[in-house]
Order: sequence, then structure tokens, then C-alpha cells
Amino acid sequence: MAVLEPRDAGVTDAAPDLVDECRGGVLGRSYRALSVGIVSVVLLIAFEATAVGTAMPVAARELDGVALYAFAFSGYFTTSLFGMVFAGQWSDRRGPLGALTTGIGAFAAGLLVAGTAQVMWVFILGRAVQGLGGGLVIVALYVVIGRAYPERLRPGIVAAFAASWVVPSVVGPLAAGAVTEQLGWRWVFIGIPVLVVFPLALALPQIRRRAAGPVSESGRQPTASPGSFDRRRIRLALGISLGAGLFQYAAQDLRWFSLVPAAAGVALLVPAVLGLLPRGTYRAARGLPSVVLLRGLGAGAFISAESFVPLMLVTQRGLSPTLAGFSLAAGGGTWALGSWVQARPRVEPYRERLMTFGMVLVAGAIAAAPSVLIHTVPVWIVAVAWGFGCFGMGLVMSSTSVLLLQLSAPEEAGTNSAALQISDGLSNVVLLSLGGAAFGALGGGTVGHVVGSASSGSHPAAFAAVFLPMAGVALVGAWVTTRVRRESR
Repeated sequence: MAVLEPRDAGVTDAAPDLVDECRGGVLGRSYRALSVGIVSVVLLIAFEATAVGTAMPVAARELDGVALYAFAFSGYFTTSLFGMVFAGQWSDRRGPLGALTTGIGAFAAGLLVAGTAQVMWVFILGRAVQGLGGGLVIVALYVVIGRAYPERLRPGIVAAFAASWVVPSVVGPLAAGAVTEQLGWRWVFIGIPVLVVFPLALALPQIRRRAAGPVSESGRQPTASPGSFDRRRIRLALGISLGAGLFQYAAQDLRWFSLVPAAAGVALLVPAVLGLLPRGTYRAARGLPSVVLLRGLGAGAFISAESFVPLMLVTQRGLSPTLAGFSLAAGGGTWALGSWVQARPRVEPYRERLMTFGMVLVAGAIAAAPSVLIHTVPVWIVAVAWGFGCFGMGLVMSSTSVLLLQLSAPEEAGTNSAALQISDGLSNVVLLSLGGAAFGALGGGTVGHVVGSASSGSHPAAFAAVFLPMAGVALVGAWVTTRVRRESR
């Protein structure tokens, strides 16, 4: 089946039709069904991601699995890493349609397994299946963007992806809490698969028409037959998944014995990362390697710091969990605003400067957050700082997605999209694990709940040991933004 690739935009005969299609934007007549469909998929994934944290403590308690609580999260992450690599291979060689539909099916199946589980290990199994599906879906969606949308429309659809997280970030925890209290935690998991039918019905016909099938090395014509999978990359994907799981397990248990799984995890991670990420990533080589590295530095630093904000506000400043959570709520809107700004055509020549500015905002927000450890500093400082930080993240994260597609040949879009997501996910677990280990080593694990205006077992240094290094990581990311463009010759 013939596939019109975005790079065919320069072909004279197709140019008038392409201009007409682009004129209406991502919600124009030509792209409306596809855009609404794939954004709806992201919306459902976002809602599940923000809602599951609310239902998870209740689920673990009812299944008598509090001791295995962390594995319900790490199980999702480790399998999603494998899914990302596999989706990249699948999409490049056979098109994104199969990876996307299989991923959505696995995501829905995992939700059903978790929602009907009677024991904790089955619940963790469901989360692992769900993670595999999530990894397949996110990479396949980026390949769809690269194939189905002309280059001038890609920043807009990437911005729509970011915007689709705004409502779930605010409504998700509240809705999940209401469902958990009124109907039970299981319905948070069981209710979502039914909602997938609508976006699939909209998007799949358009994906089949615009982005199905493999592409040749020229990126202009489909190959005669699907290519075979790279078995070495599949083995590396298994290594990075297992290594990440072992490393995360070791960081959660600060005993000498934990050095064994930590060493095994690192031994698996290092060769897998070197083999799966673009050559030169960890020396910030110009172009694609720096784009992939920047994604990891930005996401890892910000998400790791954000994970400790509610705990800091509850234990050190006496806020209720609800108020502590709402201190971050505005960030969803400013993140979407930053993503919208980078999508404006007039800012394209200044994208690198915007990304540098964005990472400086991120570093400033992370560094400002622990100022509330000083009790004379008002707690609303965190909400303001995090709003600016999220605006910076919107500028940077969406821009890395846009640049990755610009720097990727059509037949490499899946592999490179997988590398971007691996950098994002792996940096999250590594930096969060290191931050958690530092937090625990300085007594953070014994922080008490606040009584009145003072906390028992207060360990402000433990929080500072998380935030300040992450601000340093973000500043390194600001330097990397100066290397995301190839040198002009």
C-alpha cells in the first residue's frame, strides 16, 4: 500500500494538496479524525497515570500487599522499557499500526488483570502487562506523528499531547478518589478499557491510510516485505528492563546486601544503554545524541524533584495531602502553555534559545522549592516556582520531540523515538533511586507528620539533598541545549 511520507512535501505534484491539507492545522478536515483519536488515547493514558496513585494504597492494603507496594510501580516501568524498544523495531520494519493496536490491547488487558486481582502478585503482573502496552503505544504514536503529519504541523500535535495531560492532572486524583470511596478501587482500573473504543474507531482508519506499512531507506516508498527484527536490540531491551528493576530494588533497601542487586543492575544497564541510545549520547555529541540526552536530564531532574514536593509540604510545613497536591496543580496548565508557545511557527528560529531558557526555569524552580524548609518563607512560593518550572518543561520536552523527528530519517523514526522515551524513563528511575537513597541516608525515612506548626523527626537536610543535586542536573541540561543543533557547514 502506497504511503505518503512527510518528506514527500517537496515533490512538485503533491505540493498544492499538501498546502491545502496543512492550512486547517491539526484539527483541519484532513487531520481532524486522526488528531482527535490519538490525542484521546494519550488523554486516557494520562488519566490512568494520574489516577492510579490515588487508588494504589487502597488496593495494596486490601490485597495484603503493602510490603510489595513499590513493585506495583517498578513492574510497570521495567516492562515499559522493553515495550519501547520493541515498538521502535516493530514500527520501523512493519509500520506503527500493529505496535499501536497491540499496545492498547495489552494496556487494557493489564488494567483488567489488575482490577480483578485477588492477590498482590497478580496485581503486579497486571501492572507489568500494562507497562508493556504503554511502552508500545507511546513510541508508536511518535512514529505516527512522523509519518502522518507534515513537518510544519508536528509542533502543534506534540503540543496537543502535552495539553491532554492538563485535565487529568487536576481531575484524575479527585475522580479516582471519589470512585475508590463510592465504588471501590477496582473500578479505577476496570472502567478505563471501555473508553478506548472511541479513539481507536477514529484513529485507526486514518493511521492505516497515512502511516501503515514499512518504509524504504529513501523514506518515499514502502518496502516490498517487512524487515526482520534486530535480535541484538531485543536482547539489550531485556537487559535494560531487568537492570532497571534490580537497580530500583537495591535503592529501596539501604543494606549492604543491596550492593549485590545494585551491581548486577549496573552491569546490565551500561551495555544496554550504550547499545540502545544514539552513539555519543553521554558525551553530548551535537544533534540527535544531545536531543536524547536532554530529554533524560530534563525529565529525570524535574520528576525526581517533584516526587518529594508533597512529602516536604506535608511533613515540614503541616499542609494536608490535598493542599500539598494542589500546590502542583497549576503546573499542568503552564506546562501546556509552554508546549503551545514552542509550537508557534514564528518561534521556530529561536527554538534552541527557548530550550535553554526553559531549562534555566526548571533549575530555578527546583532550587527554589526547598526554600520553604525555612518556616518564614510562605508555602505559596512552591506553587509559583513550580508553575514557572512546568512552563520551562513544556518548552523543552515538546521541543525535544519535534527535533527528534526533524533529525530522524523515516526508517529510523521508531528506533530514535524509542531512544528518546528510554532516556526519559530510565533517567527517572535512576535519578529518583539516587535521590531516594540520599533522602533515606540522611534520615528522611523517619520524617514524622506535622503536629501544629512543627514536625517531629524533622530532617530538612534530607530534602535539600534531593532538590539541590537535581537543580544541578537541570543546569547541565541547560548547557546541553546549546548542542541540539548540528553544526552548519
